[in-house]
Amino acid sequence: MKKSAYIRRTETIELADVQNTLNYYREMTRNTGKQLAWDYEAAAFPYTMEEKETDGTKYLLLTGNDPHLNNHIVIGVGQKEDTQQYYVQIVLPEDATHHDVAKGNEYAKFIAKQLKGELQLFNGRIMAYS
Repeated sequence: MKKSAYIRRTETIELADVQNTLNYYREMTRNTGKQLAWDYEAAAFPYTMEEKETDGTKYLLLTGNDPHLNNHIVIGVGQKEDTQQYYVQIVLPEDATHHDVAKGNEYAKFIAKQLKGELQLFNGRIMAYS
C-alpha cells in the first residue's frame, strides 16, 4: 500500500526548491563525511535523483543504489485547488522497503524544516516548522 507525506505552506513551492533542498542535504552530509574520513553522503542519501515528467506533471524520482535496502521515493509539488495552499508530496510506492520509509521520514522532516512548512507524516501525525 503506497503512503504519502505532505508538506504544506502558503508560499509557492517549486520542484526546483525541493531539488535544491535535497542537494543542500547531500552537500551537508558530504562535508560531514570529509570531517569523519567516511563517505557519509552515500549512507545518508543512498539514491540517485532524476527529474521526470508524466502526463505533463514533473516530479523527482529517487532510485535506490542498493536494491536490497531501498527501492524508490517519488516527490512532487502542487497547489490545492481554489486555495493559496501549496504542498510537497512525498510518496512511498507499494514496493517501498523499511529503509525507504525511514529515509522518506528523514527527508520530509528536513525539507519541511528548510521550507518552513507544516508536515503531515506518513502515519498522519503533524509537525509544524516555522
